[in-house]
Amino acid sequence: MTAIHQGRNRRAALASAMCALMVTGAALTGCGGEDPDAGTNGVGKLSAGQIQRKTRAAAESADAVHLHGSVVTSGRTYKLDMRLKSEGGTGSVTSQGTTFRLLRVGEQLFLKADAGFWSHDGDADTAAAEKLAGKYVKVPQGDPSYKKFSGFTYKDVLLDGLLTLHGKVETDGRHEQAGVRTIRITGDRGAGGTLDVSLEGTPYPLRLVRAGSAGTLGFSDWGRDFPLQEPAKDETLDYGGQLPRS
Repeated sequence: MTAIHQGRNRRAALASAMCALMVTGAALTGCGGEDPDAGTNGVGKLSAGQIQRKTRAAAESADAVHLHGSVVTSGRTYKLDMRLKSEGGTGSVTSQGTTFRLLRVGEQLFLKADAGFWSHDGDADTAAAEKLAGKYVKVPQGDPSYKKFSGFTYKDVLLDGLLTLHGKVETDGRHEQAGVRTIRITGDRGAGGTLDVSLEGTPYPLRLVRAGSAGTLGFSDWGRDFPLQEPAKDETLDYGGQLPRS
């Protein structure tokens, strides 16, 4: 074997070894290996800013979404399990060990909870609390509770406030959420929040870790419709004026 052939063989062996070292997960980077963006929607090739704009646009254009997880606001943690669309929303909220249901159809907001929710420090009118318990109570739009709780039922308003990363936005590699490949973007290297965006189909947001340990949320069932209607009259109570402080 000539010296030239030996040199070529050594270079080929070295190149093969370098390819083996560059394996990332199941995909090869370079060396003529598998393209990590093959079979994806292509957003993994975009800049972090472009990815953020695309996923927000996708979220805004979707007819419906299932949102679940926790949100910390004003020092209080709320666990949410809500289905939302433009006409309203429905689901449950848990705070300080108490769970209540919210239902909004158009501008009409209903709240359903047990007697303990309607009692304040045990000194509220017990009869009034028991009357409200287990009913879908219509919340007057002028009541402070309307502004406080209706925000959990407005899809676009809620997502606009949640899908925000603070600081410099950068990409942070490819990941997976519930079996779906994602591209992750971060704000301020994670201190400003992280967002996993689907690499499959429409680039919907799938998981959000909010800045400042302010909660973690998952998003699913994008575009999947769900029934939404006001509760039956025998399940509804129109309290009339301002609701008891809960």
